[in-house]
Formats: sequence, structure tokens, C-alpha cells
Amino acid sequence: MTKKYVIGIDYGTDSVRSVIVDTDNGEIAGTSVFEYPRWRKGLYCDPSVNKFRQHPLDYIEGLEDSVKGALTGLHPEIIKNIAGITVDTTGSTPVGVDREGTPLSMKPEFENDPDAMFILWKDHTAVQEAAEINELARKWGGVDFTRFEGGVYSSEWFWAKILHVLRNNEKIRKSAWSWVEHCDWIPALLTGNTDPKLIKRSRCAAGHKAMWHEEFNGLPDDDFLIRLDPVLAGIKERLYRETYTCDVLVGILTAEWAQRLGLPTGVKVGAGAFDAHLGAVGGEISPNQLIKVMGTSTCDMLIAPMEEVGEKLVAGICGQVDGSIIPGMLGLEAGQSAFGDVYAWFGKLLMWPVNEIIGKMAWLDEKTKIRIIEDTSEVMIAELSRQAESVSDEETALLALDWLNGRRTPDANQALKGAITGLSLGSDAPRIFKALVEATAFGSRMINERFISEGIKIDGVIATGGVAKKNPFVMQVVADVLNMPIRVADSEQTCALGSAMAASVIAGIHNDISTAQKAMGAGFEKEYHPDPEKAKKYETLFLKYKKLGTFVENELT
Repeated sequence: MTKKYVIGIDYGTDSVRSVIVDTDNGEIAGTSVFEYPRWRKGLYCDPSVNKFRQHPLDYIEGLEDSVKGALTGLHPEIIKNIAGITVDTTGSTPVGVDREGTPLSMKPEFENDPDAMFILWKDHTAVQEAAEINELARKWGGVDFTRFEGGVYSSEWFWAKILHVLRNNEKIRKSAWSWVEHCDWIPALLTGNTDPKLIKRSRCAAGHKAMWHEEFNGLPDDDFLIRLDPVLAGIKERLYRETYTCDVLVGILTAEWAQRLGLPTGVKVGAGAFDAHLGAVGGEISPNQLIKVMGTSTCDMLIAPMEEVGEKLVAGICGQVDGSIIPGMLGLEAGQSAFGDVYAWFGKLLMWPVNEIIGKMAWLDEKTKIRIIEDTSEVMIAELSRQAESVSDEETALLALDWLNGRRTPDANQALKGAITGLSLGSDAPRIFKALVEATAFGSRMINERFISEGIKIDGVIATGGVAKKNPFVMQVVADVLNMPIRVADSEQTCALGSAMAASVIAGIHNDISTAQKAMGAGFEKEYHPDPEKAKKYETLFLKYKKLGTFVENELT
């Protein structure tokens, strides 16, 4: 039997990665990464007001470059036998489109308008709109459309972002015929069917971020949307009713895109999904095993048989949706708005004198200055981790909150800010860094405790993502704080691998996602076990973290 291959395409925050995967065993035959050039320059963004937008040209250029790069050097027989493509993206990352489904930023009159760009997942410009959605959902007298979203709607999600743009940009309001998630637009583009009313929309995007549910017969009622703001009148009928899980075929790669990507005709394209959800698939998620995708932020996911959860609603998470991760299973999502981003922020803070003082010393030649800056930046987090690991628990009274980018779960509140307490003249960089790492671990534990208190079992923890692979100090602290072993997935690209697994199903190679996981899974490279003594000490510090959080949330916001 001829070997078959599939392509998994993973759109992350900073770059897009394509992998060519052997469907027999999950081995990666080719891979390539493309960094978004406009995003790297900071175009269309304003971090001071949490505005983060991305141009579709970054996505299109990345699609072509990364796929062709992954194909480079492969035997023609491998390329000939590529059977399917599935895409994952960040989310919620919607964009306004015209009647044909073209993102407005692809049109000359909108090419430099940030509101015409894809609104990245971590854009928090819609905090006020999210608050209004939450208030109306509780008070309007009808269905609470947030009930399957954990009961709290976030500024990171679909409706809040759309409403914010429509309110604040009249030109977009008049020109946006509909709105499309990034994970839905790429498959539509590849198959040549971008009509907003015909695009097959992702179940995980719709259910977790857009208040879609079968019980509501789809999206929220027009009455609710119009009461929220009349600018939403008519939007629902230009969106969608049906949604699709990641094992559903969207269509066939067009001849144009086959040529542009260097692929054969007849390649099948699957329904898209969010990166974390397909990362959970690639990380070999199974019932009651919590998957933590640990990168700039975290996404924490569980799956459970529908009959096990029944009518139970878990408060304060990012939704529970039938089939959003594994078709046929209930998918539950939570997460932290900042995880690795907390460490990156501190690293950048410490780099300020290197960039601004050493970088401007006239007596240093330019080559030396660049080398000092680059070498210092490269080792900053690793050295902080090494030094922090040697700080004994008795030496610091520092305590921090990890809400530097707001709080996603439990109970979304993007208006919250971080904090550090217990500072003294002896508080040096490694001690502060240790407190920040502990804060992110405490934030992880808050999520676990919410699931458990709501009756959802957690039998084990699986970690994926850059932090899990690169920082043993952080991973040990998280294991100690959770007081649970953590297995680290072996694959370097679990999101892209999960997309490839889904592609193998839509291509007809594997019968279902579970079968694809068994055949293509990479297993686990390491397991972190909690230190009983440290776990005991962290119990006390965790209680203080919760007290500090309550004080900051109630008294300072």
C-alpha cells in the first residue's frame, strides 16, 4: 500500500508553521516556519491600549512560504501522495469581510486601517463591550447566552470585538457585510469558496467564542443582539447556523492554490479549528487528562463523555462545546491570558538599560553593541531561571499576581492588572522572577480547582508548547504547585501535528481522530513529579495568592 502524507498548518501569534506528516507513524517528513513581516514590525498594533491586529497578507505569504518550504527537498513520490490539509489558528481572531468574503484590509481603501485587519486573540480593546454583553445576558429577561461560555463573556472573543469595531469605525460599519474567523477563512480561501454564508464554520470557534449552541438554534437571538446595540441588527443572518467539527471535509484544494503551494490536484481540505484545540489532539488528549498548552498564554482543555457531564455547567471557563476538541466528546476550555508573556515582560524590563544605555554608548562599535544586546537577550530567561531555582523558599516573601494581560479564567476579567507585593531592598531580579513564575503556577492551579470544584475530574496533566519544552524550572514549579505529575508531549509541533491528524481523517486515511492519535502520536518525552516538601509550602503561599487576588480585584479595580 502506498504511504500517504498530510499537511498540518499551524498559525501562531508570531508565525505560521507547516509540517508534512507520514500518516502511518506521525513522522515529520518536512517542516518550515514563516514569521509575519508586518507583525514583526509592530504595524497596526498599539500595545499601550492592548490593540493587536494582523494583516491577511502576513497569513497568505506565510501560507505559501511555509508550505513550499516544508516541501523543499522531499522526494516527488511523497509530494504526489499528500492527501489532505487542515489548518489551525489563534482565536478568537475575526475580520470584517465584503459580500464575497474578502477581508476589508485586502481592499485599497482599507489597506492601512487596523479595524479592517484580523483582530488577534489577545486584543483587549473590547473590554467595555464584553462587560455590556455580560450585564445584558443576566438582566434582559431572556436566555443567558453566556451559559455555555462559563457564564462570563470575554473581550478576547468574537461578539465583543465585532461590536467594538462597528461602534468606533463608521467606514467599517458600512462596508463589513459579514465577519469570519481566521480558522474559517484559510480553508475557505484554499477551496475557493469564501462566500460568508457558505463557509463551513468551526465548531470550536463558534461554540467557545461566539455563544453558538444547538440549544439556542445557533447564534444568539437578534432581539438580544439588537438590545446590545442596534449596530448589530442583521448581522446574525449574514453569519451562520451550522458548525463543523475538525473531522469534516470542507472541499478540495483549488487548481490555483495547488499550483501556488506546489501540491497535486485533489488534495482535501478540512474544517479549521483553534490552535490550542488541535494542539490538544496532537498532545494525545484523552478523557479527564488536562492538556496545558503553555506558551505566551495558556489554554487548558479537558474532554469528557457527554453522558458523564450531563447537564452540568462549569462556571467561569471559556466554554463547553460538544465536539470542539474530539468529535463526540464534550470539550471544555480554560486558560491564562499571560503565561510566557509574563516572563517575556520581565525580561524586556531588565533589557531596558542594555538597549537604551549600552546600545547608545558612542565608544562601543556597532557590531559589539549589537552582539551585547543579542547575547544578553538570548540568555536572559534561562539565566533568571537558573538563579531563581537556587533561591530557597525561606529567602523571599515576594508574592505576585499573574494578571499582566488580564484574567481569562476562572471568571474572565480583562480589566485586571498584575501586582507584586513583599518587595524589599533585598528583592533582586531572580527573586522577583521566581515570584512571577509562582504566580503563573498559582493561576494554573486556580483553573484546576475550578474544574474540580464543579465536578469535572482531572486524572492527569499533559503539557505542550514552548515553555513546557524549554524551561524545566517553570515546569517543576507548576508540578509542585498543582501537586500533580505533568507529562510533556514529545512533539515539538503538537498544534501542527494535531492538524495533520485531523487532515488524515478528512482524507479518509484514518476512521476517526482517536485512531489517528494512536497511529500518529509522538508520545511523551519527560514527566515532572511534585516535590512533597515544596508542594506543602506552596499550599500556604497559594492561600496568600488567593487573598491578594481578592483584595486587588475588589479594592483596586
